[in-house]
Amino acid sequence: QVQLVESGGGLVQPGGSLRLSCAASGSSFRGCPMGWFRQAPGKQRELVATFSSGGSTSYTDSVKGRFAISRDNTQDTIYLQMNSLKPEDTAVYYCWAYKILNYWGQGTQVTVSS
Repeated sequence: QVQLVESGGGLVQPGGSLRLSCAASGSSFRGCPMGWFRQAPGKQRELVATFSSGGSTSYTDSVKGRFAISRDNTQDTIYLQMNSLKPEDTAVYYCWAYKILNYWGQGTQVTVSS
């Protein structure tokens, strides 16, 4: 049974940083697309940052230069380093992986507020 487990969310002040982690289990996702999406209250889920199957990265415009996605050597754990956080980054962040099917984590809340 495939599971994606996120961790690292929380409350942070504007301008602060957080690092999210997502560990996949139940199957190897080496060479598979993985990434992060987020959903703010009343809004649709949106792509934040992803790895393609070839290893290239993609970011939504609003986080470019502030967020960085990375992957460990096993390629079964990904991270999202979030710097210079803004209140509009507040959302539930979901880990995503694709291997024949789409897999989603349970989500982790990120709140940016003073």
